[in-house]
Amino acid sequence: MSFQDESEAGASLTGRIARSLAQRILTGALAPGAAVRQDHVAAEFGASHVPVREAFRTLEAQGLLISEPRRGVRVAPLDPGLVLEVTAMRAALEVLALRRGFARLGPAELETAAAALAEAEASDDVQLWEAANRRFHHAITAPCGMQRLLATIEGLQRTSARFLFAAWRELDWQPRSEAEHRHILAELAAGRIDAAARALEAHILAAGDALAARLASA
Repeated sequence: MSFQDESEAGASLTGRIARSLAQRILTGALAPGAAVRQDHVAAEFGASHVPVREAFRTLEAQGLLISEPRRGVRVAPLDPGLVLEVTAMRAALEVLALRRGFARLGPAELETAAAALAEAEASDDVQLWEAANRRFHHAITAPCGMQRLLATIEGLQRTSARFLFAAWRELDWQPRSEAEHRHILAELAAGRIDAAARALEAHILAAGDALAARLASA
């Protein structure tokens, strides 16, 4: 195996470890405050500590893990302040992506967004709904073609999903979100980018406010 092959294999393993741990955190299988032991994860995946440390750094950047002196790595708490921080970042970056890609946002992308919206409306399973929700947002922001920006947005959305999964039973999350998605889609189809950008920003911020309020009252 060449050095490049080894590097690519390590990156692939890091991604697999990060995705697996993220899924456990998002669904609550790894609870807030739970310890995540580097040696245990390495043994589970048959990996050295290097890709595990890289995966931990990725998840820390996404707000899913925290590293504390003498306490090691733990699942991050469900902090209302972090909800608001992540929400503000998402709103700013998704609006940036939408505006940068608007000129390349055509019928195919709008059809993909509409299909994701229809799938969300037909689902009463929060995990399926959340996946369709991310597909909607990706369809309207991906035309920007800015891969680092889109990767950052994806990480923020993953963190947002964790908060949603923790609080969705106490929120009237589905009807309002879908109505706002329909409004955003209508503005984009009509070519009204400023109105669509304002609607997208308001949609993300309102969802974050609702989640933060629910977590603060728990």
